[in-house]
Amino acid sequence: MVPRFNRRKFLVYGSATLGTSMLLKACGTPTDTATDTDADGDAPAADGNGDTIKVGILHSLSGTMAISETTVVDAEQLAIKEINEAGGVLGRQIEAVVEDGASDWPTFAERAEKLIDQDQVAVVFGCWTSASRKAVLPVFESKNHMLWYPVQYEGQECSQNIFYTGAAPNQQIEPAVDWLLENKGDEFFLVGSDYVFPRTANTIIKEQLEARGGTTVGEDYLPLGNTEVTPIITRIRAALPDGGVIFNSLNGDSNVAFFKQLQGAGMDPDMYPVMSVSLAEEEVRQIGSEFLVGHLASWNYFQTVDTPENERWVAAFKEEYGDDRVTNDPMEAAYIMVYLWKQAVEAAGTFDIPEVRAAAYGQTLDAPEGPVTMNPNHHLSKTVRIGEVMEDGMFDILWETDGPIEPEPWNQFVPETTGFACDWSDPDKGERFEI
Repeated sequence: MVPRFNRRKFLVYGSATLGTSMLLKACGTPTDTATDTDADGDAPAADGNGDTIKVGILHSLSGTMAISETTVVDAEQLAIKEINEAGGVLGRQIEAVVEDGASDWPTFAERAEKLIDQDQVAVVFGCWTSASRKAVLPVFESKNHMLWYPVQYEGQECSQNIFYTGAAPNQQIEPAVDWLLENKGDEFFLVGSDYVFPRTANTIIKEQLEARGGTTVGEDYLPLGNTEVTPIITRIRAALPDGGVIFNSLNGDSNVAFFKQLQGAGMDPDMYPVMSVSLAEEEVRQIGSEFLVGHLASWNYFQTVDTPENERWVAAFKEEYGDDRVTNDPMEAAYIMVYLWKQAVEAAGTFDIPEVRAAAYGQTLDAPEGPVTMNPNHHLSKTVRIGEVMEDGMFDILWETDGPIEPEPWNQFVPETTGFACDWSDPDKGERFEI
């Protein structure tokens, strides 16, 4: 059996990080017109009226990904509200400019350009899918701007212009595979949405299974938002007639149809346990826990995490948005990234992006999930957890690491990236260097 570690208690946030309730200041109309990047390729200076500083929020508020991303916006706006209540950043109130990526990748790129050039924001908090992140990446790199990205992803990327506060594969996918091999079986069927994250994640899983003695018996994909899951369920049953592990990287509305039809086909979690890496408390709430009880997920955070910081955050979130609301991993990663950016700005003493970037390295936070640290590879050290869906829609934490795991952006199972790392604090290393 994989050991089950005791949950740790950590220090409570200082009074400066959590405040009492007040309304978030409404976003004003930009005072400046669109501005091109300067001669050095840098974005225009952050805009504000002297008392405020603008930040961008860029997520899907419509389309197939709205089921997941709207709640991330709520978490980011709660962090902004709390920071403003505590005095703001460098004496200035944060003014959020919210844009809808509409689950459409070119729209994400257009909205990113608008936030940088027209609104002149100091930073952008945004994206969910790797497809949206890949779409905006050239925008942030060409303008030397800054994106904070809150969702677990496939790795194989380490941009100087992005800070990643979700899990790298070695902080979510890889521990999940090892746990499943020890506890649930060695035959895996891989199912995911048809875009970069699931395909790259499954490449990693197949390499890991081969190295660990497991077997990939099948692999199938659905276009993002597609709900025609019956053919995939038929193929899963044919490949695993006596049961086996289903590793699920479906995103968005596809999960609703998948779990309902899986249950309708009589494929219960005792014989067909599903491990999901893009489904958390909010999706369980919207799908219905009755379709998900007994299935599994791997994350760094669950609402049931036992820390004083989490108790405070869940209470604050419910007070703001309603007792029926839930928290989840991407929401927590989105919430804490606003605080980490604030800390980096205050350490730098300026909103200037290169200086904030350098000041971010080594920033720590007693987060709801436990202690996190920003590494020079722009990823966080994070605790890994595996949970099982309960009848109330929460997750029973079955296993967790004994403290934070260091992130590895370049995967060590994939032959092309084995032996590589990233370090933006050293100009001789940067995006990718050989260890």
